[in-house]
Amino acid sequence: MIHTTRFPDPHEYLKDIPEELSGWEDMYPPHFLFGREREDWEKRQFWYLDKIHAPDPMPPLDHIFQQAWQISLSQHNTRVFCIPPAQGVAHRIVGCYQYICAVEPPPDEVIAEKAEFFKERAHYPVEHYDELWDDWLTRFKELGEELRNIKVPEILPKYLSKEEVYPNYYRGYTQAYELIEAFDRMVNLLYKGWQYHFNLLNLCYLYYLMFFDLARRLFPGISESAIGKMIAGVEAYMFKPEEELCRLARRAYAEPRVAEILKKDRPAKEKIEELNKFEVGQRWLDALEESMNPWFYVSCASGWYHYEGSWINNLDIPFGYLKGYLERLDRGETIERSLSEIAESREKLVNEYKKLIKSDEDKVSFENAYRDCLTLYRFAEGHIFWVENWLHTIWFDKVREIGRTLVKAGVFRNQDEIFMFNRLEIPTIIEDAVTAWALGHGVPTLKWSEKAEKRRSILEAASKWSPSPALGVPPTEVAEPFTVMLWGITTEKVQEWLKGVSIKPEDVIEIKGFASSKGQAEGPARVVKKIDEIVTLEEGEILVCPSTNPSWAPVFTKIKAAVTDIGGVTCHAAIVAREYGLPSVTGTGIATQVIKTGDIIKVDGDTGLVTIVKRAI
Repeated sequence: MIHTTRFPDPHEYLKDIPEELSGWEDMYPPHFLFGREREDWEKRQFWYLDKIHAPDPMPPLDHIFQQAWQISLSQHNTRVFCIPPAQGVAHRIVGCYQYICAVEPPPDEVIAEKAEFFKERAHYPVEHYDELWDDWLTRFKELGEELRNIKVPEILPKYLSKEEVYPNYYRGYTQAYELIEAFDRMVNLLYKGWQYHFNLLNLCYLYYLMFFDLARRLFPGISESAIGKMIAGVEAYMFKPEEELCRLARRAYAEPRVAEILKKDRPAKEKIEELNKFEVGQRWLDALEESMNPWFYVSCASGWYHYEGSWINNLDIPFGYLKGYLERLDRGETIERSLSEIAESREKLVNEYKKLIKSDEDKVSFENAYRDCLTLYRFAEGHIFWVENWLHTIWFDKVREIGRTLVKAGVFRNQDEIFMFNRLEIPTIIEDAVTAWALGHGVPTLKWSEKAEKRRSILEAASKWSPSPALGVPPTEVAEPFTVMLWGITTEKVQEWLKGVSIKPEDVIEIKGFASSKGQAEGPARVVKKIDEIVTLEEGEILVCPSTNPSWAPVFTKIKAAVTDIGGVTCHAAIVAREYGLPSVTGTGIATQVIKTGDIIKVDGDTGLVTIVKRAI
């Protein structure tokens, strides 16, 4: 059978968007759309769905994170660290879904020019990592608190109070200005936070990629999972929420009455009320309170969408995990991951491979590359909690404050309608609101709620559409380090994607991806395409999904293995699977298309092969 060698043309593909999505283009800034003005350049790039950061249709205001990271990631490649062949990662929206591409390499003379800068800048972070990290975390926490403390006026008052007019009116402005200023400051701080996000991350992935390439050269045939195992067990803030849950579960287990309450099938609110009735329960709640800030500022899902919620405002999620931990303790199981065991296993594996190196020169190269990679790799997961979870949770809460004020001003019907407008539109909405307020009694605003409802219906229609996994001609070479290590996009992997275009899903019995975490497992598949489906996972199933997030870590105690559409050996699913000793294959491209819930599948984390053993009836 002859397979296609390319995906749909990005400009022609716009004609295939379902009619139910009519008007989707108005939801996003114009420079995020395919168009004739940049057609020649756009046709030369290879675009693929970003299922890591945007697995679902993109609400307009949630798109702000994508806007921010496109700039920051790209500038650190091209203007800051000047990684010689790498350019940025460009974005386009098609039918509410985000496509991205690693921009084609620059001319040879630009590569040579960047190489001179790169040599000067690449190694400093390795030599000074601890002090750089301490400085980074201090700055980032200060930024988050500044965002949290922005004053959003609760109402646009009918009249200013006497105290606001005299003697304090010398300040010279009203709640109208405060509302305008609040949103502007919020946007600026979020963009700054995402500037910080990539301060060391590009080099982190680049050093991993260089270590990966060196290991493949020195040890022909070594698996991706073996290389990944060499950096497992790194202490990271992203695992702190789960560690706090384990600590709370242990404390509850020592108090039978507390444990009995927490194991009930009841909402968290009712459990808290019951625990508050006796002293030991109150002490446990005090311990819970200590853990909540900041460790419960973790998304219930990916951290990228306003509707996902975080533990801090959806306690049923962490309380559900606590119930599971207590039940495991009842069975005599261990609930914590052992960092010491993981580290010992890592060092043993590294030493075994070092014995295979024949020359002293190669041994020194390997030791240096390993040390540098391990040093910087701490940033890869260390920063994610603070940016994509803690900061995003604060941002969503603050946006809802703006939304509530606009509800009271008669602009919206509910606070979440604000997320149906992009960050360039909201200043216009605020200006409309404060203008009507300033003009006096009875002055109407535009009908923003009607527009919000229309956009919500478009997003709902988009969620039922399955867009092409990629657009354009697959590349012969990908040089951008994130694309390879995080998204797992290589020419070989794209050939697997093309099967999903040219072959019926039911005809595929084997798919190939990155061997991200070693081991084999066989069992029933559970395909999870939407965040709220994660609760359907049952003990002993194999998780099949577009991508995962480290905030899902507690579910990894239930599953046998993990398979993803998108992701390289440093994606979240690969990292968490290695930490829990579970087989994982990532970057298959088409797993969620060809595997159905209930299929019996075999996952080989050593070879990167996923086999459908038996189809579900």
